[in-house]
Formats: sequence, structure tokens, C-alpha cells
Amino acid sequence: MRHLFNSYTKPIPPVRYDIQRIPINENGNSLLYFHDSMGYATPDLALPIESETMLSLIDGARSVEDILKFGTGDVNKEQILSYVRFLDEHRLLQSEYFTNRAELTETKYEESTSHHTTTAGASYPSDPDELKEFLDHAFEEYEQSNPVSSANGMYAPHIDPRVGISSYVKAFSSIKKLKPKKVVVLATSHYSGVYGKMYEDSPFIISNKTFVMPNGEIASHKPTLDVILNSFQDLSLAGISNQARAHRIEHSIELHLLFLNYIWDHEFEIAPILVGNLDELMYSDNSFREQQLDSFSTILRALKDEETFFLISGDLSHFGHKFGDQKEASMMFEDVKSNDKRFLETGASGNPDKLISLMKEEYDLYRICGFSPLLTFLKAFPESRGSILSYDLWDEKDQKSAVSFGSILYT
Repeated sequence: MRHLFNSYTKPIPPVRYDIQRIPINENGNSLLYFHDSMGYATPDLALPIESETMLSLIDGARSVEDILKFGTGDVNKEQILSYVRFLDEHRLLQSEYFTNRAELTETKYEESTSHHTTTAGASYPSDPDELKEFLDHAFEEYEQSNPVSSANGMYAPHIDPRVGISSYVKAFSSIKKLKPKKVVVLATSHYSGVYGKMYEDSPFIISNKTFVMPNGEIASHKPTLDVILNSFQDLSLAGISNQARAHRIEHSIELHLLFLNYIWDHEFEIAPILVGNLDELMYSDNSFREQQLDSFSTILRALKDEETFFLISGDLSHFGHKFGDQKEASMMFEDVKSNDKRFLETGASGNPDKLISLMKEEYDLYRICGFSPLLTFLKAFPESRGSILSYDLWDEKDQKSAVSFGSILYT
């Protein structure tokens, strides 16, 4: 284990660039809250707002003695070093200590047999009784779909249930009469890109863990995973990785499991698969990525039987200031809704080539995060035909941004 930073003369490692520093007010005190989306830093850590001055000086170039020169004489170098070590201990610095601790976190997760929910307590109640009450109310309050007696797949959102609950109800109520024993989940991978080259040639990321949710545990279906992992001697030919760390903080699978556990009372197991970036298909034809997708689609086709259901997890457009657009989201609603409508209709048509052509038109101008998992499903089952169940939009007005989402049922 690397030790905490301990030098007066060496440059202090910079504050981690991937941590959000959010000013908050708590009981009349102005604080700086640190949000680490990767979950490495100490949870719920906040410091006095005045710490921003010190943090701005820790830029990766200055030493403790350099920072001392900015003081007024009431702070000595021992105190500065102690403060720096405090930040390092809580994994706020891009240091050797942090790198080691982060890798330890990932290794422990990969060695674990379980995936514990990261969304409970934030997006919905973590207490089982309170969760049941929350979901009971939702399915009573919002319009449900007529349940079907057979279906082979569904595309549904993974938006925060607090803002998209009506769409979840509309989607998942349609399949509540189904009783598949296996569910293959194809879900957007939001975090595989942060692991550098680990998943560069592996867009399909498998997990063999049991998913632990407040309303029940769902085991992975080992025979299905074995089929996938044994289909190619060289897994990279089909773009497959069984390094599960991309699943650690991912929400796109577990939000679907939350609702499956609620609507179904029969036993079922899952094949959890995250689908990374397939944007290369928009820019080039006959690429290696396209060959990987074709190979993986062949594997998926072999998994289809009467006991298997395919669940595709993806939202639609992400637009506005928060996502890098110059315009406010409200000024883009008409264009986005028109584009979303075409995406959903093309997805429902079951034609993967048309879906790629649509995305090529403006090279995913509105950042549709469900493109990759939906395309993967359609490549495997181009004969699928679906009906659009829902469409909605979360207008995050204070951020001048928005996210849209919808669902398609394939029967």
C-alpha cells in the first residue's frame, strides 16, 4: 500500500479532476460538498467553503513550501502538509495513494460474488417496506399498459425513477404476466470509457454476480454466461470482456431489476451485459467494431428460446447546457422530440441498418445513450417488430438541460 503524501518540497498531487465540488448551505454554514461519481472518495464529505482557496493552489506543480509563500504567517508548513495528507487520505488527490486505493476498490468488486445496488436510498427508498409502498403508489397512480401474454423483448428507460416513474409503470406493466426463467439484459454502459484501454476493444461487458436489490436478489444465469464466454477462444473477436468493474457503479441494469422484482413473483435469473460505445459504426463501414457486433449478435441469437426475455436499457436524448450545447434545452424541444420520434419508430421497425443510417444523419447530435444496446438487440433479431409504449422528457430547468426517454415492446 502506498503511503500518504509526505513531502515539503515535492509537488503536491493535484485535486482529482473528476470530482465535483458543489457549494451547499447546511444549518447556516456554507460548505463545499465533494461528489465522486466513481465512489472512491469518502462519501458525504464536505469542507468549509473557504477551503476552495487552498484547493486552487494544489495544482500539481506547487509544493508545501510554495504554498506557504501565499500565507500570511499564521499557518506553518506542518499544518499545510497535515491538510494535504487529510485530502489524500480521503482520496481527493490524484496521488499514488489514491491510485492504489482505487485499484483495490475495483479488484475487490471483481472478486466479489455480489453487486450491491448503488441507486437505493438516492433514487428510491432503500427500506423494503417503504419501497413497496413507493411502487404500489406508482402503479396505482399512473396509467398502466394492457399486459401481453407473450413478448421477446422490451426497450425501457433507466432515468431516475423520481422523474420517470410514469414511463416505468407504462413499460413494465405491459410484461407483468410474462414468466421467463432467463432475462438477458443489454444496458448502456456509462462508465466503461473512464477505464482507459481496458474496454477499448470490448464493448460487451459481462457480469456473473448476484444483483442485490432492496426488494430481492437476482442471480446471474451461469449456463447462459458460459455460452457467451465460451463462444470464441479469443473473446476480443466478439468484443467481449468478463472484467466486471464497469458494472460497479452502473445504474442502467439495476433500475430495471427493481421493477422486475416488483411485477414478477416467479424465480428468474439474468445475464447482465453492459454495452459500451458503438459510435464507430456511424463513421465507418466494415470496421472491426462492426465485425465484433455481428459476432456478438450471432451469440445472442443462439440464446433465444421460449424461456428467455431480452431487456434493453437505454434513455434517449441528452441536451442543453449540461451536455455541452450552446442553446438552452427549452429552445431545442421541438427538434429533439422530432428526432426521438424517428428513433423510436425506427427502433420499433426492427431494422438495424435504418437505425444506423438515422444516427449517421447528424452523428448522434442529441446523444442518445440507448443507441448501442438497442442496435445490439436489433442486429441479433432484425425480425423483431415493436410498438411504442411511452415517451417523456425531464426538463431540468435550473440546469437549462433535459433528458428524454421512452419504451418499445417487442411482441
